Amino acid sequence: MTQPAILFSGQGAQKIGMARDWIESSATARDLANKADQALGYSLTEIMFEGPTESLTATSKCQPALYLHGLIGLTLLKERLPNFQPSAAAGLSLGEFTAHAAAGTFSFIDGLKLVSQRGTFMEEACNATNGSMAALIGGEVSKIEELARVTGVDIANLNAPGQIVLSGSAEKIDDAVAKAKEFGIRRAIKLNVAGAYHSSLMSSAQEKLAAELNTTTITTPSIPVVANYTAQPVSSEAEIRSTLTSQVTGSVRWIESIQHLVAAGQTRFIEIGPGKVIAGLVAKIAPEATVISVEDVPSLEAAIEELS
Repeated sequence: MTQPAILFSGQGAQKIGMARDWIESSATARDLANKADQALGYSLTEIMFEGPTESLTATSKCQPALYLHGLIGLTLLKERLPNFQPSAAAGLSLGEFTAHAAAGTFSFIDGLKLVSQRGTFMEEACNATNGSMAALIGGEVSKIEELARVTGVDIANLNAPGQIVLSGSAEKIDDAVAKAKEFGIRRAIKLNVAGAYHSSLMSSAQEKLAAELNTTTITTPSIPVVANYTAQPVSSEAEIRSTLTSQVTGSVRWIESIQHLVAAGQTRFIEIGPGKVIAGLVAKIAPEATVISVEDVPSLEAAIEELS
C-alpha cells in the first residue's frame, strides 16, 4: 500500500497547550523544543503551553509554534514507525515551510528561523497597512474572481469547494462583503484577522523574506513537496525559493494541491497540527480520501496503531 502523504497546518490552527503532552512525555520532543527555544532566543514553548492567547495568535509567534508542533509530531511518528516514509508533503500557507523541512529541503533550525522571520515580516506589514479578509461560503469561482476584480481585492485562499477567502484593504473588503450576494455568493463573513494575508498588502514582507531565502541553504526535497502558489511539486532550488516567496502575496491553491496529490494516486493523508482543520478541507475536496489527524499523545498512538 502507498505510504500516506503528510499535510501540515497553517496559521489559525494554533491553540494553547499545543505539543505540551508530547514535550512532557518524550525526550526527543523535549530536545527539539529546547533547540527551538535556544535558536529563537526566547521560550516559544512557554507561549505554546501558557499563552496568553494574544501572544500565541501573534503572527510572529504562531508561525514558529505551528512549525515546531508539526515537526515534533512527524519526528515522534518516525521514531515509533522506523519504516514510515511519507510519499509526499504539503502544507497550508505557513505549513508549506513545515512540509519542506519534513522533506529535508532545509534544516530544522534554518526552517524555524525562516518561519520566525516570515511571521515577523508579515506582522510588520499588517501594522503598516489597514488590511482585512473575508470568507465566502458558496458561489462559483468565476463569480468570486469577478467580485475580486470589481472591488480591487485579492483571492487569498482557495481552501475547499465553496470556501474561498478574499484579502485586501479593510475598505475594499467591506465593499466585497456588501456586494457578495449580487455575485451569487451565499454568505460573506469578515474575518477577525490582523491584516490582509496573501494579498498585495504583504509585498514588503515578501521582499524581506526573499532576501532571507536567498541566504538559506536549500537542497532537493527527498519527497515531492506541493507548492501553494503553483499547486505542483517543486524540486529545484530556484523554484523552491520562488514559490515560497510568491506565496506571501499569492493565492493558496489548496483545492488544486490536494487534487494534484489525489490524481497522483494518493488517497491516504496524515494531518499534523492542532485541531482537524485540514481533515475538514480534504473531506470537501476529495471525499474518497482518508485523513489521520495527529495533534497530541492519544491521536499519535491511534495513528501508530492504524499505520502499523
